[in-house]
Amino acid sequence: MSDTQQETLSEFIERATHRGESIEFEHTIQLIDSLYDFTPCAFKNGEQTNDAGTNLGSCKILAFAKQHNLSEQATLHCFGQYYRHDVLKNPDGDDHGNIRNFIKSGWDGVSFQNNPLITRA
Repeated sequence: MSDTQQETLSEFIERATHRGESIEFEHTIQLIDSLYDFTPCAFKNGEQTNDAGTNLGSCKILAFAKQHNLSEQATLHCFGQYYRHDVLKNPDGDDHGNIRNFIKSGWDGVSFQNNPLITRA
């Protein structure tokens, strides 16, 4: 699929679930931005507390994945190269705190101050 083709929501979820290694962070954000209005909010992810307006990509991806009941593994794939290259290939690193905390605490550690994603009309 070329970058110029718009992937449907169901196609994206299927890909995240079964072929997650093909997902890039930018494509995840593009899809979310095309389908939802986003309002930054504070959220907690394991040991990391994120103030409203910080870590917007993580906020969008975690809210999207939670809303669509994605598995923890499919959710991690939504982070694309940041998960595959920066985190998995450097397990002792301290970058990408939201990804690393999600690996440790999963969905049990994620909570939002309010719903940051509203489906576009």
